[in-house]
Amino acid sequence: MSRLRDGRISCLSALLVLGASLATWTSAAVGAQEDLVTRGAYLAKAADCAGCHTAPKGGAPYSGGLEMNSPFGTIVSSNITPDKRFGIGAYSLDDFARTLREGVAPGGKRLYPAMPYAAFSKITDDDMRALYAYMMHGVPPVAKIPPPTRVPFPFNQRWALAGWDWIFAPTGTFTPRPGRDAAWNRGAYLVQSLGHCGSCHTPRGAGYQERGYDESSKHYLAGGINDNWYAPNLRGDPGSGLGRVAEEDIAAFLKTGHGGGNVAFGSMVQTIEDSLQYLTDDDLLAIAHYLKSLPATGAADGRYDPRPSAVQPVSKTLAPYTPPAIGAAVYASFCAECHRPQGEGVQNAFPKLAGNPSVISEDTTSLIRLLVEGGNSPATKSGPPHQTMPAFTGVLTDVQIAQVLTYIRASWGNDARPVTANDVTALRSKLHK
Repeated sequence: MSRLRDGRISCLSALLVLGASLATWTSAAVGAQEDLVTRGAYLAKAADCAGCHTAPKGGAPYSGGLEMNSPFGTIVSSNITPDKRFGIGAYSLDDFARTLREGVAPGGKRLYPAMPYAAFSKITDDDMRALYAYMMHGVPPVAKIPPPTRVPFPFNQRWALAGWDWIFAPTGTFTPRPGRDAAWNRGAYLVQSLGHCGSCHTPRGAGYQERGYDESSKHYLAGGINDNWYAPNLRGDPGSGLGRVAEEDIAAFLKTGHGGGNVAFGSMVQTIEDSLQYLTDDDLLAIAHYLKSLPATGAADGRYDPRPSAVQPVSKTLAPYTPPAIGAAVYASFCAECHRPQGEGVQNAFPKLAGNPSVISEDTTSLIRLLVEGGNSPATKSGPPHQTMPAFTGVLTDVQIAQVLTYIRASWGNDARPVTANDVTALRSKLHK
């Protein structure tokens, strides 16, 4: 009886030890899964997944329905919640990775390159697993199907995208560059892959492809037009680029929308609100470090010279000399209160206009649109209060808008080509304003 009792005690002890081990293992597994989901949530912010896959005016996060304009028609974003019928709940990890990297959904359906799979192809395997974990376990499923994408023939023939992908889309995950420090490689990875910055800031070619996907191309991040906004040059040009902007100011701009006297506008406002403000300071500095390493394009552009001897009321070099009185009068009446008489702006409130890269850019699309439609600065957790700029449609004529912009682009050391009334009229017709 004693042996039997001892054997039972030994078995019970073994079971208790096994149970404790299983509990420890289960707890560790659950903790690892939670860590993976948390990491995936951060990566989804970096990739701004919700920004494109959430409908405006109260749409459920990630449930799709956002209409995106393209030269080929309006593309509607899909439901990427883990709903098994209308979302991606039935996707395996391999399905998920192929969709993001190759633009091919299960069943062979090819996605339009409005989904930036050319950039997402560089996402590492570890980050892909974390993103998948978050989308499957950190996002509530939404049983909703967005409106279908309808584009005219021949662009509705998705099979033809196989040829586009073969010709234009890069392949292969990001490989750190030898000889570059950790911050540079981290910044390059974020910019080229998850951040997909080139989707807006790189000019497009004849096939609507980005004219470069990394720093090996002189066109990469040299500025591009998207949905009637000009996404600025992010290279080292001293005029419209980042040549005169410090790394710390770039990082602050990405986090708050304010940096070095510059303020975010247009679609960048939502990108900062939905995505960039949530990145760590180290990651934002890494992005700035990488961007500051990109050489200037060397293209013709506006110039800025703050020396008093260089200041002309209207440029006599890039712009033909014209009397500045009308533009100056409009500026004094409608602009100087916020942007100040000498274009110096108000720190953490209104952008400076003297030396502002977006002001002296060769492309004036965004400048004109801001005056026509107005704008607003980002509302962020750690940044200055949200500010708005009024629209001047119905207040200023096309001629007055052109003249005040010409005055701004040629004052206080700015030296950029004039804006014409035809420029304003053409953009207003595109905007239907």
